[in-house]
Amino acid sequence: MSIGSFVLMLHSHLPFYRKAGMWPFGEENFYECVAECYVPILNIVDELWQEGIPAKLTIGITPILAEQMADEHLAHGFIKYINLRIKAAEKDEARFSPRGESPNPTLLQLARFNLSWFQKTLDDYQNKYGKNLIAAFAKFQKLGAIEITTSAATHGFSPLLYTDSSLRCQFKVGVDSYKRHFGQAPKGIWLPECAYRPATEERAGLEKWLHEFGLKYFFTESFVIEGGKTVEVRKDFGPYGSIQYLPVSGRPATGLTTHEAYWLKEYPVAVMGRHEQAGYQVWSAEHGYPGDANYREFHKKDDQSGLHYWRLTSKTTDLGAKEYYNPEAAANRVAENSDHFVGLVQQILTDRLKETGEPSLLMVSFDTELFGHWWFEGVTWIKEVIRKMKHYTAVKMETASEYLENTPPKHAIELPESSWGAGGHWQVWLNKDTEWMWPIIHESEEIMERLAHDHKDADGGLHGRALRQATRELLLLESSDWPFLVTTGQAKDYAIERFEGHLNRFRELTAMLDSGLIVEKRLKELEDIDNCFPDVCHRCFLPVTTTPGAQVGTAVS
Repeated sequence: MSIGSFVLMLHSHLPFYRKAGMWPFGEENFYECVAECYVPILNIVDELWQEGIPAKLTIGITPILAEQMADEHLAHGFIKYINLRIKAAEKDEARFSPRGESPNPTLLQLARFNLSWFQKTLDDYQNKYGKNLIAAFAKFQKLGAIEITTSAATHGFSPLLYTDSSLRCQFKVGVDSYKRHFGQAPKGIWLPECAYRPATEERAGLEKWLHEFGLKYFFTESFVIEGGKTVEVRKDFGPYGSIQYLPVSGRPATGLTTHEAYWLKEYPVAVMGRHEQAGYQVWSAEHGYPGDANYREFHKKDDQSGLHYWRLTSKTTDLGAKEYYNPEAAANRVAENSDHFVGLVQQILTDRLKETGEPSLLMVSFDTELFGHWWFEGVTWIKEVIRKMKHYTAVKMETASEYLENTPPKHAIELPESSWGAGGHWQVWLNKDTEWMWPIIHESEEIMERLAHDHKDADGGLHGRALRQATRELLLLESSDWPFLVTTGQAKDYAIERFEGHLNRFRELTAMLDSGLIVEKRLKELEDIDNCFPDVCHRCFLPVTTTPGAQVGTAVS
């Protein structure tokens, strides 16, 4: 008998980096995550499958990330990137060898470790997966080893979008893209930034759109379910520094727990919340596993090759004083940390079973890019957790939809406005540094509604192409990544440049369409820069009425 269900959700997302710079922000970020996250995750799913263990991971792949995984330009760029890393490791191997310019036996072994790792990654990408990550993920979904969820098209911050046509288009394009890539309809969705907006007298709640497009469930943070205060633990290991929760005042504890899923009250859409204590073991800046002294240091790189040769050493050690990385010591810590996590999950579910007499749920959700990229050993940790959960516990590991099918929700819930960001609300994306962005987005949404209405019968020719490109540019303009990066500060200039680039291209296309003079050469240039969602249709931006009593998708003439 199972003592409960464990759902491990990995949310995979990167901004649209294609042809938008290389380093420190741009395509190289994508290549790093392919090498360090996405290929390794496919590998552990495959290795576990060969052992007879379906991984049962729930893996979110945002539509804009899927577009990049399937892009030929980025596939060629990734191979070039990996070959450069291989050459860098080979040069380091010669440099650190006994007759090299900087003999060092420890660094020699680490150079060989890196060389072998990069060579295997290239071989796996080209030969095991045929340079097609989407097909590989789809294969394992069809086998039942994983479940893939979708998201809004460009990870738009849904609660702050002005028109309901934008919400419709973000979700519709996201679902359509998923069907094109994975050959079936998605069951679940990751709301961008876990941002939720309930129904008001003027507008429908987000779940109305999810229901229209056949989506059955989404995820939220623990405090959204439980109420009370959020915990100041997150997120120290993310790409752009530490963003910690702040206390949320004025919302009492609800008496509910994250040990079950809930229906939303108006629609048959389910929600499950992240388990605070179990998630804390990874996200905590002080106690999270990625902060272990033996794990590889992300921030320190060799000044010639750019490769990693050092371990974290301690949280207070300056970069110049970091000690050399030891792969064997790191592997031992992976074994210990995975033992600890599996034991924790088993204990929590056992205690819950004793308390209620029924098996319950424990769901944890993390950014995929933490594992392998920021926490080099993290993918192996996931594999060990899954393997040990299977062999040594009475915990049932399930994908999110399997859990919901086997254990349908018994209760309904009303969720408040919320996100994973500081204070549990929206201030990471709407604040004094980003407030100038939103009137621009809102004006562009209204312009797109007008274009969609005025040209609703246009399909082919230059006008149809220009309308599709304007749709792409607006969707990209709406990405939550740009205000997020402005707020965190590390990539502020890059984010503003990207935001203004999509805005200028949208306005250029609008001017062409309003004048009736479409410059084909320029249109082709824009299509080559931002080529995502090839089948997108401008009519998804037709004005709609979505008051709570209205039918979703009703066109307004």
